Amino acid sequence: MAEAFYITARELAQNGYEKLPRELDSSKHMIYSSPATLDFNSPGAKGFGVKRAGLVIPGSVMLLIAPGCCGRNTALLSSLGYDERFFYLLLDDTDIVTGRYVKKIPEACKELLSELDTPPSVIMLCVTCVDALLGTDMERVCRACYELTGVRAAPAYMYALTREKRLPPMGLVRKSVYSLLEPQTRKSNECNILGFFSALEEGCEIYPLLKSAGIKRIREIGSCKTFEEYKEMSRANFSLVLNSEARAAAQDMQQRLGIPFIELTRMFRLDKIENQYRLLGQAIGAGLDCSPYRAAAEQVIARFREKHGTPTLAVGESLNADSFELSLALTEYGFRVAEIYGTVGERNFVFVKRLAEVSPETRIYSNLSPTMMNYIPSAEVEAAVGADACYYHVGKPGVEFNGEAQPFGYRGVTMLFEELGRAFEERGRG
Repeated sequence: MAEAFYITARELAQNGYEKLPRELDSSKHMIYSSPATLDFNSPGAKGFGVKRAGLVIPGSVMLLIAPGCCGRNTALLSSLGYDERFFYLLLDDTDIVTGRYVKKIPEACKELLSELDTPPSVIMLCVTCVDALLGTDMERVCRACYELTGVRAAPAYMYALTREKRLPPMGLVRKSVYSLLEPQTRKSNECNILGFFSALEEGCEIYPLLKSAGIKRIREIGSCKTFEEYKEMSRANFSLVLNSEARAAAQDMQQRLGIPFIELTRMFRLDKIENQYRLLGQAIGAGLDCSPYRAAAEQVIARFREKHGTPTLAVGESLNADSFELSLALTEYGFRVAEIYGTVGERNFVFVKRLAEVSPETRIYSNLSPTMMNYIPSAEVEAAVGADACYYHVGKPGVEFNGEAQPFGYRGVTMLFEELGRAFEERGRG
């Protein structure tokens, strides 16, 4: 039986990004949807996929415009309390071939409004690869819906076909989510945090650091309870972008609302976190003292190593981190990363090159490669990080590290090692 394809960090770095093996390029092979990847493989799947992300606007409802096969996994959202905010316009073969359903969308919006006691803040029109192939002008459709119903509409593109394009589905939906904001007088002591659909973990140091710089109001869409609170995001003096998928949204807000943005990256290497905060302080004209937070993170890492040593790890990509940056951080902390299951992109290839220097034999797999059907767990792996890595190494201590409270900065490091420590302790009691 053929083995699951992998390539070492050394080999991958030597080949260069331009010569990426076809097994690591999902556009060149059939995509394997293993149970390990179902929560991120499809932009419409569970977690904050396009459908749930489109409903992050307070008071919104969604009309899913799709053939039945594309809507089947929407039942997952019912258990999360979204069942009364979801409506369907199911397409048959004739609708798809002729495109006639486009004219039905405004009428469908009018009908769904008749089912509601109070008008929604916005109707999110969720469309699928059908409209990607047909080239449907969704901006025009949204205007038609507004003209008929008096309620604003915005698109949510569940286009799996564009997953690896310049602006993938999760980037497009972020842009749509903030598209309803309108110009207001900006306040010098207010800012937005963009990037995630849920709020940062409440213990994140970024909140007190910004407040020490004179920022009185920090807004995140995941913390907005009402549509009025959402609209106040257009009063910000600047935005912090913590996820590159929100860059297009921030650029649009800068153009339409005059709100500039500063982009930071979620990282787990202490030196890089410190340097990023130093640069942020320079950008906003404030000295940010992050030394207490760095010291706390260093203590948590030290305590983990005292109790559990430096286990050999497998790192996945179904987690709140970049697989390769996190693996590099763990390696620099003295741990051995034997395997990584991740998507190699031009942006994170810089981490691959650095890994090739400090951990050249680390094996890199693609979750989406059909060869993963033949994957056999490695006996040398002692613990797993990421939901997919935990699936592959069932029975080993592991943390999924993909909760909705988002880790960032030093707090992200402490969260990871605290969770990993608990996993080892629970395994020991078992």
